Amino acid sequence: MITVEHLTKRYGEYTAVDDVSFACKPGRVTGFLGPNGAGKSTTMRIIAGLTPATAGTATIAGVPYRHIPNPATQVGVLLDASAQHAGRTGAEILRLSAMTMGLDRSRIDDVLALVSLTPEEAGRRVRNYSLGMRQRLGIANALLGNPQILMLDEPVNGLDPAGIHWMRGLLRNYADRGGTVLLSSHLLHEIEIIADDLIVIGQGRIVAQGTKEELLAGSGTRVKAVDDAALGQALAAARIVAHPAAGGGFHAEAEPAVVGHVALDARVHLVELRPGDNTGLEAMFLQLTQQTQREQPVNQGAFR
Repeated sequence: MITVEHLTKRYGEYTAVDDVSFACKPGRVTGFLGPNGAGKSTTMRIIAGLTPATAGTATIAGVPYRHIPNPATQVGVLLDASAQHAGRTGAEILRLSAMTMGLDRSRIDDVLALVSLTPEEAGRRVRNYSLGMRQRLGIANALLGNPQILMLDEPVNGLDPAGIHWMRGLLRNYADRGGTVLLSSHLLHEIEIIADDLIVIGQGRIVAQGTKEELLAGSGTRVKAVDDAALGQALAAARIVAHPAAGGGFHAEAEPAVVGHVALDARVHLVELRPGDNTGLEAMFLQLTQQTQREQPVNQGAFR
């Protein structure tokens, strides 16, 4: 189990991680999401003992990473697939890791088979690997010590569709056997397919966390009126937060019965009143992180 409590990391005046707390449980895949620069990689580096925290704690089974004896046999980490010695072969990299961990060399053949790297590919120098092959080698290295916890940052980068499908099955099987997986990725569709729990971070702070079902469940109310301006005024007067919806009307942060009563009292004629939709992980992600996105909607007038 990974436990992060009130974690903060500052670089001078810049706060990269700001009072972050969450837990990753055994038997579950936890998806860690956020815009570029949100603090995902910094948080994972702190958990892996590579970056010191300014405040707070990050522990694995109750112990900081750097205090775990032979940690690679407890925690498999892949934070940057390109950070591998380009002049060594894949097999040499795994042999060095196995020697460091005190493992039998037969384990190397096991993980190479697991990640579908052939003996011929394992004999190539890493400088000649594609990004997808480097990802497979990084996963093999993370799994070499047969750990109970996996921490992976963007593990499907460079994988083709077949490789992504393979990775999905590997992580699902790992969690189903009781392992703990913390997975960071910008491929929201893949996270939506495989994750059990979600953590969304923006500008260094957690903006949402919970099970996938909880966060993706339809919420609030989709409401539309003959006179949307009057409806918006009535909702504002009732202190109900409402966001303009595509096609007119609003998505109101209240139950349909409450919204209906507000419209009735204001004598606003409704043409639509229903529970909010489950619009998927991408819509949820964009809504939760809209104030922390680096990329903002394009002003089409700029191209005219």
